[in-house]
Amino acid sequence: MYIINITYKTSLEKVDEYLNQHVEYLNEQYELGNFEVSGRKVPRTGGIILATISNKKELLKIIEKDPFKTNDLADYELVEFVPSRTSKELEILMH
Repeated sequence: MYIINITYKTSLEKVDEYLNQHVEYLNEQYELGNFEVSGRKVPRTGGIILATISNKKELLKIIEKDPFKTNDLADYELVEFVPSRTSKELEILMH
């Protein structure tokens, strides 16, 4: 499992130009079962995605499809972790 830490490297105006495309990308990844949680940072300097993919090379290929990545709007940091405990509502993450 990975936390994807996205940090914008351009203005929010430029990010907003691609926001709808980014949301479409997220929707596709949710439908494929690759992403479990996503959202904006506060303050709005980027976002966080929780990805259930265990293969880093596969995840990197998926990230390359993000319009924020293809348009060079953000940097991506991957943090791999193994969950050891969750709430009952998130037990699905313990696979």
